[in-house]
Amino acid sequence: MELAIALIFAACALGAGIAMIAGIGPAIGEGYAVGKSCEIIGRQPECKGSVTTTMLMGCAVAETTGLYALVIAILLIFVAPNLMGNKLVSLIRDNKDMVKELAEAAKSANP
Repeated sequence: MELAIALIFAACALGAGIAMIAGIGPAIGEGYAVGKSCEIIGRQPECKGSVTTTMLMGCAVAETTGLYALVIAILLIFVAPNLMGNKLVSLIRDNKDMVKELAEAAKSANP
């Protein structure tokens, strides 16, 4: 039983790490957007207001992907192991009772 619980914790930690890889995409995208915005403002300073507003909206939308990944990683680390561990323990308990009942039925059938 300890091995099964350890495997659940390991799988949740691995899943959280993979989910956090999604944080790389928004970082690269936002850096690229800010760099291009600075380049445009350098060429045409009179467009500063509209370019900055559009850039900030784009960065906010891109950041939601990273935030979703963070929420999923936190859920996988703190919530999922407890839920899965409790279900595993109850499943093992139920199966033990079932095995005992089958053994008793077999004993009573073959005196």
